[in-house]
Amino acid sequence: MTLPAASDQNPPRNTQHLRRVLGQSRAQLQRSAMLGQALELAVWANRDDEVHYSRQGHHTLSVYLAGGQGSQLKGRDDARGAAGRFCVFPSEHESYWLVREPVQFLHLYVSDIAWADRVVRLLDAEPRSHTLAPRIYAEDACYYQWAQALSRLDWGSDEGLLQADALSQQVLDRLVLQAATPQRRRALEKPLGGLSSPARRRVLEYVETHLADSKALSLAALAQVASLSEYHFARMFHRSMGCTVHEWVLQRRLQRARQLLQAGVRQPTLAQVARQSGFSSPSHLLRSFRQHFGLTPTQFAQRRRDA
Repeated sequence: MTLPAASDQNPPRNTQHLRRVLGQSRAQLQRSAMLGQALELAVWANRDDEVHYSRQGHHTLSVYLAGGQGSQLKGRDDARGAAGRFCVFPSEHESYWLVREPVQFLHLYVSDIAWADRVVRLLDAEPRSHTLAPRIYAEDACYYQWAQALSRLDWGSDEGLLQADALSQQVLDRLVLQAATPQRRRALEKPLGGLSSPARRRVLEYVETHLADSKALSLAALAQVASLSEYHFARMFHRSMGCTVHEWVLQRRLQRARQLLQAGVRQPTLAQVARQSGFSSPSHLLRSFRQHFGLTPTQFAQRRRDA
């Protein structure tokens, strides 16, 4: 089954993006990020408000980061928020919300086309046969851990954005698997071997030649190189390499930085090293280098000259 690209899809005119809905309320957008495969993240804060969600034209996973006890589904006194609880709003969902106390929450927006694409590639199934069910103030430790991990990342850096994308792709897999039949889930969750030798070689060579290009090293891009779904690729890569894709890319970038710092007579600037090894800024390189090697790039270069 062939699906059109997400950028080719225009939402129906009677739908509206939940981000626009909240933007018209008292909610404050604290930060946001566009990810691969038509996914988007946003962190919001709100209080003393009433919000109407109506046919937003995309699926939403909402996880409470802080507060929420004063938030409730209108007409449902028993349905109240709390840190760690989550909601799922399918694209056709409609509801009214009362927000009486401060609350902070993380949203993951998933377009209809992104959902259909993942159902096809992960389950090899007809997208219409796997719908996302609404859930209000449910609890799942995996979603809360995901939200907490994302809240600690720097979405403005290439490394942070790459990790946020990988974590969010995994959460989308989880949402799709929860919509699948138990039999299909059991089949997908069987232990897998590692990458085949040709696939592993293609992926590692691709990483080496694209270290300076963060967009080229997204989980989706690397899975495509291996001709696998993101779900299977992430699991098989970890089985083969003993680490996550993000951890591997970071280590290769750090090794590239070391090579640049010790090569040649003319010492490159920190900005040049950061750019050529794929770090978003000199400060990002400095922080990562010191964390992994115990000294700054300048100290490392000086020791190499003195050796």
